[in-house]
Amino acid sequence: MSNSSVLEVGDWQIYGSEVVEKSLERIKLIQQHLRTAQDRQKKYANRRRIDLSFEIGDKVFLQISPWKGVLRFGKKGKLSPRYIGPYEIIAKVGPVAYRIALPPELQRIHNVFHEQPVKILDRRDKVLRNKVISIVKMLWRNQRIEEATWEREEDVKIQYPYLFSDEV
Repeated sequence: MSNSSVLEVGDWQIYGSEVVEKSLERIKLIQQHLRTAQDRQKKYANRRRIDLSFEIGDKVFLQISPWKGVLRFGKKGKLSPRYIGPYEIIAKVGPVAYRIALPPELQRIHNVFHEQPVKILDRRDKVLRNKVISIVKMLWRNQRIEEATWEREEDVKIQYPYLFSDEV
């Protein structure tokens, strides 16, 4: 036998460490490419996103939810207003929550309003290794459909149970 076809045990260790090093280099390169792609996508998404922020004293309109068959704000059905106001902001409660000065006829309504989901656009089951998670695509107020997010159905049911009131 020739020396070139016979490998020593030490040679295998050298080849093994080279393979490990190359694999680690490839993993680092892949991670770098993923970070670059994520940053690029974030930049594209942030170009379209409009962050609304208001100051104390600003006037805002309130979006009202249409309830079928309920007479509210003077009109019924298609002619009922979608927005009411303007009302003055009297305090900022949180990053997206504001206290509003409401007229006497609306005093029964809680006067703190915040950004909230409008409706569920889609449902899917996400299959993991050994379980299935139900997710829903949420359309948020003051956001476009392209900016809708996927959330766990279980979490959404806890935070926003009114979105599931139509289900039987």
